[in-house]
Amino acid sequence: MASGKFLRSLIHQARRYPLYSSARGSIFASAVDASRAPTSQKHLTSFSSHVMHSVGVSPCKIPPSVVWCHRFSTTFSSGNLEKDLYSQSEVDDDTEEDGEASDGWEDDDETEPEYGDGGAGGGVALQNVPWGERVLSVAREVLLQLGDDMDLYAFKTTPRGYIYARLDKLSNKYGCPDIDELEKYNQEYKKKLDEIGEAGDIPNDLALEVSSPGAERLLKVPDDLDRFKELPMRVCYVEEESKCVEKESIFLLENVDTKSGTCEWKLADVKANNNLTGKGRPLSRKLKDWRLKLPYAMIKKVSLYIE
Repeated sequence: MASGKFLRSLIHQARRYPLYSSARGSIFASAVDASRAPTSQKHLTSFSSHVMHSVGVSPCKIPPSVVWCHRFSTTFSSGNLEKDLYSQSEVDDDTEEDGEASDGWEDDDETEPEYGDGGAGGGVALQNVPWGERVLSVAREVLLQLGDDMDLYAFKTTPRGYIYARLDKLSNKYGCPDIDELEKYNQEYKKKLDEIGEAGDIPNDLALEVSSPGAERLLKVPDDLDRFKELPMRVCYVEEESKCVEKESIFLLENVDTKSGTCEWKLADVKANNNLTGKGRPLSRKLKDWRLKLPYAMIKKVSLYIE
């Protein structure tokens, strides 16, 4: 009986904020196609942990990649959602081969991020969809409503009809917008897409996901380095172009010399670097004073590093 009351409580909450699971964390949704609704208790039980984080209970040092999504459809209703939640037959349809329940969304985090991939690597990736340029233009127009403090970090469309937008808050230490800002953008963008969808200019069944850049976003060299100089960075580099042997270290930026096109780095005081002493101890004075100067061309990839 108690479990029945708990499930009914979750259904009541889901009517207001249907929750999904994704590779980057919890996803709130509204006006979503019923076929995208969660269909197993596994999805529902993650609701409480997300609420805990929202009120500051989570031990995380920074906000995770907060995600809002919309499914453009007029077929959704609370009744459909409740029906789906209780329908065991629907669970089987959303189950992957390994037995894990699927949320119906494409997973755009399966591969390592690369510059310009439209995901954690930033940039725009339209993948030749005919409506890509139009929805990108609308995304940028709506972004202007949020002021000069917000930028479009990444944008991606897929042939299956998915739109992924990642917003970058320039004044935030990690570039993460708050959940209200993501919700506002999501609502305004959805409104515009609905309008042009009804006019027949784009498909009217597109899915939209709006999120922050991600905790370990890729940084452009040298453009982003000075902005995040107070944070540890994971740097992939080569010391000699002829050898092309890539190394990876956790650094702090010392300085950027735009005239010579070089960056100077020092070791970050993080646990990952404690093994450099050979005894798992904090960095010695010698290691703290060590510096590495690298030309831009020898830096292959830089991302934020979060312990």
